[in-house]
Amino acid sequence: MPHTRSGIVFQRIGAYFGFLLLAGCPHALDPSPLSQDGQAAVARITAARLSGHIETLASDEYEGRGPATAADRRTQQYLADQLAEMELQPGGPDGSWLQQFDIVGITAKIPGRWSFQRGAETLTLEHWDQFIAASGVQRALSKIDAAEVVFVGYGIDAPEYSWNDFKGQDLSGKVLLIVNNDPDWDPELFAGDTRLYYGRWDYKYATAAQRGAVGAIIIHTIPSAGYPWQVVQTSWSGEQFELPAEDEARLEIAAWVTEDAAVELVRIAGRDLAELVELAKSRDFQPVSLGVTTSLTLQNTLAQVRTANVMGRLPGSDPALSDEVVIYTAHHDHLGIGTPDASGDRIYNGALDNAAGVAQVLAIAAAFQALPVAPRRSLLFLFVAAEEQGLLGSEYYAAHPTYAPGKIAANINYDTGNIWGKTRDITFIGLGKSSLDAVVERIAASQGRVVKPDQFPDRGYYYRSDQFSFANIGVPAAFLEAGTDFIGRPVGWGEQQLERYEEVRYHQPSDEIDDSWNFEGMIEDATLGFWVGLGVANAEAMPSWLAGDEFEAVRKAALEAVRDR
Repeated sequence: MPHTRSGIVFQRIGAYFGFLLLAGCPHALDPSPLSQDGQAAVARITAARLSGHIETLASDEYEGRGPATAADRRTQQYLADQLAEMELQPGGPDGSWLQQFDIVGITAKIPGRWSFQRGAETLTLEHWDQFIAASGVQRALSKIDAAEVVFVGYGIDAPEYSWNDFKGQDLSGKVLLIVNNDPDWDPELFAGDTRLYYGRWDYKYATAAQRGAVGAIIIHTIPSAGYPWQVVQTSWSGEQFELPAEDEARLEIAAWVTEDAAVELVRIAGRDLAELVELAKSRDFQPVSLGVTTSLTLQNTLAQVRTANVMGRLPGSDPALSDEVVIYTAHHDHLGIGTPDASGDRIYNGALDNAAGVAQVLAIAAAFQALPVAPRRSLLFLFVAAEEQGLLGSEYYAAHPTYAPGKIAANINYDTGNIWGKTRDITFIGLGKSSLDAVVERIAASQGRVVKPDQFPDRGYYYRSDQFSFANIGVPAAFLEAGTDFIGRPVGWGEQQLERYEEVRYHQPSDEIDDSWNFEGMIEDATLGFWVGLGVANAEAMPSWLAGDEFEAVRKAALEAVRDR
């Protein structure tokens, strides 16, 4: 559905871009036409520059850039060398290019079968084909022992929507069976078909743990997850990484099952899955004890290792504003070496995800460095680690920022890229949340493009990449993604390409660069991101969340904290 904009928002565009038209100001960006200095700078964003970085980082030599591997360290060094070659300043602690941090690697030995019992009846599920499990604790053994399975619907407690699937029941020691996604059939309930954080697996596991559950099982379907079962298999196998545990509640075991396996699980309880799911579509839903018990033990090998965010800084030119910053992000990791595909390939090269995003941010950095006068605010080019493991690098940066959150003007994130050609549109994941809307729309219009919101809203992309970590500390954040309306292609062709990628390449060894890649659209998207960042960096005021947004309150607190200094 096309995104509708009110007349008030269009009025804001002119007001917000008033700073761009300051006559005689050496820092002003003239958007019509965009400044000659800026035009010369963005000429640095070329297909050769982009493809060169991607070919290097997605080569077999870099072994899929798995966290805390030798290839991870090679990746960090490559990025540091590129930033140094641009003559940027190190942006990490103590004058370093790196922000190093500890992560815990957990390699779980998963039994080949998982059994569930009700009376004399037993259901046995096969690992890999029917269930995937991971340790929820950082110790040598994680264990469920004869625990009762309870169906808890969507597993959501959302007071602002008057929704509570738990109804105060004591779920201590239970294993919770949970429907994926959040209520999506009625726009009056949550956000209709736009997935919120309540629909994410990490929310569901954390919420189950907070209620004392020892295990949680999410029921996978392609519509509810937004990706096929093979993505669960590859993403949750092999060594898994986490930040070191603190005092948070934790499950013993976090698991997924296929929809067919869930059907069989509730069948031995004498129930029908479709009927249970229908019951869950009500505020009156009560948890349903299935009378089924289960046990599962995982033997875990633990390793405390290190990875690093890599960052380069371009100091701002305005003494009054240079202590504020615009942060560009792209995650530099992928899945490393894992389960072989049908051809025997074990290297998950991660060319589109996310060597492409890294390449775009490096090209944007080169463009900024080519400006004769730096923007008023500083710029930080931040390549975060271990995103595929749950946004660990950006979460760590958000907890240990090099700039106070109230001094971070905005985050612009790149995760994947457009490899199919020029588009008439650009996807802004986060459109409608902040005053960044006006900036992105104005620059896109100068390119002859329209800005669209998340074009697959049911997949919850805003909560699945690194901008979410910044939003959580109050920073207005934009996630710029490929459009879908491709020039010279029929209607629907763009969606088909994205869905095809997700079906056969996403988190698979086949995510490799090849001669079919068309860089014209990626150049245009990176160019847009350059102009957006330049506009924000030169503005008198920092962007803000729109009134009532979920992140508005934390932003106000962050701004208040820096005012008190």
